[in-house]
Amino acid sequence: MRLILLGPPGSGKGTQAQRLVHKHGIVQLSTGEMLRAAVAAGTPIGLQAKEIMANGGLVPDEVVVGIIADRIEEPDAKKGFILDGFPRTVPQAEALDDLLRKKHLKLDAVVELRVNESALLARVEKRAEETRARGEEVRLDDTPEVLTKRLAQYRSLTEPLIHYYSERRKLLTVDGMMTIEHVTREINRILTALGALEPREHEDHAPKAAKKAAKAAMKASKKAAKPAQKAAKSARKAAKAPSKAKAAKKTVKKTVKKAAKKAVKKAARAAKARKGAKTAKKAAKKLTKKRAKR
Repeated sequence: MRLILLGPPGSGKGTQAQRLVHKHGIVQLSTGEMLRAAVAAGTPIGLQAKEIMANGGLVPDEVVVGIIADRIEEPDAKKGFILDGFPRTVPQAEALDDLLRKKHLKLDAVVELRVNESALLARVEKRAEETRARGEEVRLDDTPEVLTKRLAQYRSLTEPLIHYYSERRKLLTVDGMMTIEHVTREINRILTALGALEPREHEDHAPKAAKKAAKAAMKASKKAAKPAQKAAKSARKAAKAPSKAKAAKKTVKKTVKKAAKKAVKKAARAAKARKGAKTAKKAAKKLTKKRAKR
């Protein structure tokens, strides 16, 4: 994920950049910090920048782009980066496009934090008043006067980048006047929709506390369900009992009926046998009398 955050001074770019860095494991590239690091490391580009700054000059765009080119080659920038403080002008944006093209990299998005300048000025005035009320000295760069100058500079130099990146379909605008949390959620939402973030990645970084709470809730739910399951089992068992009794009664009735039928048949056969014996006895007696007469 490679991003640029645009917005006037006080719009919250630094805060949102740090949140993205922390959440997604990318690096924030500040041109000021990179220049100081290059000078300290004594790189060829750093030595060139050092000489220019020592003479009181402004570091030209090609030197800044050279420092960025070296920095994004470092291992920690492989996963992605957020550019902070660069580009500030359209020529710088064009130079950055050339650099990324040569390195076969693409810029995923330019997120503009749109704010109300009057609200920013009111916010700075309030902060300055609170600082004075505490008996502390107000920073020179944290006054309404300085902010007014910086806003004018932003409008003349940097604001044209909004049109530049809009034409290239890279610009995404977020309402920077929302709360910090709302701005963060909105940035992540649009980056996910754009495909710069994977939805699953977004899920995998869910707070541990939320995961733990969900697990505990599931466990409690299962525990609470056990008595109900036991009661249901007993009810089913009780419901089956009358059916079993009815079946047993039916079996007994059937057995008794069968036995009675068998007994009747047996009695009929016995009665028939007695009748046959009686007839035979009578016939024998008659035959005896007949012989006696002879």
